[in-house]
Amino acid sequence: MKNIKYIIGAVILFITACTTEDLDPTLSENKETDEAITSVDNLYSLASGLYDILTESEYYGRDLIAVNEVRSDNCFSNGNSGRFTTQSSFLYSSSNDFIWDNAYNLIANCNIVINQDLSTLEGDSDYGSYLQGQALIIRALAHYDLLKTYGQQHADGDLGVPIMTEYDGDNLDPSRNTIEETKAQIYSDVETAFDMMDSSYDDSNVFVGKYVAKALESRVAIYFEDWDRALAAAEEVINSGLYSVIDADSYVSSWSSDGGSNVLFELAFSATDNLSSSSLAYIYRYASDDDDDGYGDVQAMSDVFDLYDEDDVRLGILGYQLDGTVLRNMNKFPDTSTGTDNIPLFRYEEVILNYAEALLETGADAVSTLNMIALNRGEEAYTSVTKDDILLERRKELIFEGFRFDDMMRTESDVDYYNSTETLSGTLTYPNNLFAYPITDDEIDANSNMVQNDGY
Repeated sequence: MKNIKYIIGAVILFITACTTEDLDPTLSENKETDEAITSVDNLYSLASGLYDILTESEYYGRDLIAVNEVRSDNCFSNGNSGRFTTQSSFLYSSSNDFIWDNAYNLIANCNIVINQDLSTLEGDSDYGSYLQGQALIIRALAHYDLLKTYGQQHADGDLGVPIMTEYDGDNLDPSRNTIEETKAQIYSDVETAFDMMDSSYDDSNVFVGKYVAKALESRVAIYFEDWDRALAAAEEVINSGLYSVIDADSYVSSWSSDGGSNVLFELAFSATDNLSSSSLAYIYRYASDDDDDGYGDVQAMSDVFDLYDEDDVRLGILGYQLDGTVLRNMNKFPDTSTGTDNIPLFRYEEVILNYAEALLETGADAVSTLNMIALNRGEEAYTSVTKDDILLERRKELIFEGFRFDDMMRTESDVDYYNSTETLSGTLTYPNNLFAYPITDDEIDANSNMVQNDGY
């Protein structure tokens, strides 16, 4: 494991040793990073590498999503392979870096792209600006992931995480910024990105496009109850006319195919580039009842089935294994054997749900918006909408995607936690020190300015 100082130094060495065909092959490791980047093509190579970090199993490839499910009322860890049992029981260890290293590694790489002077590079400067916008959105996402994981907003404190905006700056032993400062940086990054990105360059949803900036902004805004901002950001996505809610007949099958009209951005995996036994699918289930290929540690709570009406097509995501005794996620990320399914990080359905909640909280009518989800899932139409209705639809729509714990936190919910046999072990009342992850020991030991979260 590494601390922020090590990560930044390693990233500089990595980029100076970059081997894309457009880079000077004689560059030594101690050459300045800026001298290694001479064209927009070089910048594209760097920006493409950002997505590899996001797909790591220790980040969005598995762990961040799984941990936020087992800490919620959706799932628990049955301990089949010993994975995610400590997180399910809120028994964190500060010796485990969780997403800390990956997120700051990602931020450091983003900063290399963001801080390039485009006027010095050969090639299409407008496309260079677009690539820098991608990096700004991804940097904002990483800071947000760190903030909601390590920040004290649900632990009765005001500390956020260190904001890193330079890869070779003097601030290699950063202090923690406040929650408000971190949030302001996230908003600044997505606003800047949206303004500088030309949507004509959007050609694939496996890369971050212009409107992902507004989808992320709406996500952050509902988390912090900035309702007017959430409303405006979601409207930008909706008014673009580029996306639609997947229909009922296609809902289940959409999870076994790439892309779709409802996907703003997804992480790409393939037969030759996948996480195999470290994939999200592998932790959710076995390949089949008579084939125990798969760890199957992250198990659905028994009462999850009862959330859905009998005609709700989302029931098709659920299924039983082990002779009908174990309720599981069977059809989100269904390729258990190799984990080749793409992982959507931003779906239009989430934006619609964000918009419905923002409408409700600002005193507007949210009925027709929420019905965009309900009527495309086989439910009866809503005639009126409450906050509980929206939270329930979020839970049913976004289950197994890592949203539920965040929704419980932002609504100040107490959290029941369970042992490996789904027996209630206790209840954590809100707020609670255990709602903030410990800063990794390596960072605490290496950085005298770093303050550990209370209780660790």
